[in-house]
Amino acid sequence: MNKNQVILAIVAILVVAGIAATAIVMNDRSNNQDRFNVNGIGIVYAKADIANITVGLKTATKKTAAEATVESTEKMNKIVEALQALGIEDKDIKTTDYSLRPVYNWLENQGQVLKGYEVSQNVSVKVRDLSKIGEVIAQTTEQGANQIGNVSFTIDDEYELKNQARELAISKAKEKAQMMADQAGMKLGEVKGVYEINNSYQPTPMYANAKMEYAADEAGGIDAPSIQSGQNEIRVEVSLSYQVK
Repeated sequence: MNKNQVILAIVAILVVAGIAATAIVMNDRSNNQDRFNVNGIGIVYAKADIANITVGLKTATKKTAAEATVESTEKMNKIVEALQALGIEDKDIKTTDYSLRPVYNWLENQGQVLKGYEVSQNVSVKVRDLSKIGEVIAQTTEQGANQIGNVSFTIDDEYELKNQARELAISKAKEKAQMMADQAGMKLGEVKGVYEINNSYQPTPMYANAKMEYAADEAGGIDAPSIQSGQNEIRVEVSLSYQVK
């Protein structure tokens, strides 16, 4: 095979490849044009069965790190004991933050001057008996907690609820697809694809900044605040892909 024949052969191969690639692209475009996508959302409501709350303390500024640590340890031990007395198990009490830091003052003639040290410590508490959430807040505050908040309500097992919401979402998506097809004068074919759209955000009731909002009762304790759990929303969104006839 001479040089000219080789060149012609290469050109022929490139032309065939180009035609094949064009055919694939056109086929994909055709397939995409024959598809109809629609979303559906299913929502079910259920009463929460678990409360999550952050309980913590911040010490006053102490001259030494040791003094701040001692105060924090004594108060946090009493807080944990109060939680245990309310029936909160150890597995549901988890330290989420602990910090020992220096505190400085700024003086005009000296600049930054060490004032002392403070400790901040927080624990995450899972309350499985919702009737005790007010007592948890009141009694831990009595034991020195001065940082309480981030109360949220969750459902321990959402599996069946998710299934119900998903079934409803698919049903609504099918209904919506048929309605839109009728309005647009299209005919729907088979469902060619379905996937669930992840959306982890779920608004939950919140109760924060509880630290100094209670009046003492006659015995010198703190009245337990009334915390309402309400209902949680379980939401599932799906997308269906139909073939259009």
